[in-house]
Amino acid sequence: MKNNPIGWFEIYVQDMERAKAFYEAVFDGKLENLDGSDAMCEPDASSPPMEYWTFPMSYENYGAAGALVKMEGVPSGGNTTVVYFHCLDCAVEAARAAENGGSIFKEKMSIGKNGFMALVLDTEGNMIGLHSMA
Repeated sequence: MKNNPIGWFEIYVQDMERAKAFYEAVFDGKLENLDGSDAMCEPDASSPPMEYWTFPMSYENYGAAGALVKMEGVPSGGNTTVVYFHCLDCAVEAARAAENGGSIFKEKMSIGKNGFMALVLDTEGNMIGLHSMA
């Protein structure tokens, strides 16, 4: 593979307002509605309505884009995919997660020459990873 293999991620949630508040507080930024108008989008008549709120995206910079997604019939939590977010110091974001309704699953730990990682649970029961070099 010549490119980064991750091109997009979705974190499924049940309570969008609660999840948005959690991620905005932990990463100190704002999520944006995917279509820029209201929060609902329907891909086609046979699909359930979906609500997308994206993390900041840039097509010119390194990293994968993604969104929180609420879709009827798709539960949150219990997932087996962990998305890692880049941080300056993953302990800072882990602490913010705990302060904003989530919990720390694994405190900041060294992963040798690859820096540090922490694992947290969000308000919807999803596990996310935090990665930093310091």
